[in-house]
Amino acid sequence: QVQLVESGGGLVQPGGSLRLSCAASGFTFSSYVMRWYRQAPGKERELVAGITTVGTAINYADSVKGRFTISRDNAKKTVYLQMDSLKPEDTAVYYCNVRLPTYYWGQGTQVTVSS
Repeated sequence: QVQLVESGGGLVQPGGSLRLSCAASGFTFSSYVMRWYRQAPGKERELVAGITTVGTAINYADSVKGRFTISRDNAKKTVYLQMDSLKPEDTAVYYCNVRLPTYYWGQGTQVTVSS
């Protein structure tokens, strides 16, 4: 069965960095676009970034352009989100997503940006 397992979240001060990982299994990882979403308290889930099968980043949210970098390792079946210059407004649960075309989600990883 399809599984997406996120890790790497935590508490970080404004201006800090975190690297999220999403380990995938149960489908041919290298054949699918992967995406990161986030959901802040009281807000709708929003697309943060996507990455094509060959590693081209797509669909960066305007709010994260220049600060976040999505990447993937097809051999490890893992997608990453490098988050730099973090701001309090980046606080959210971050989810990994694949569309097969059924949408699959991981359990999410909490990112909290606070001093």
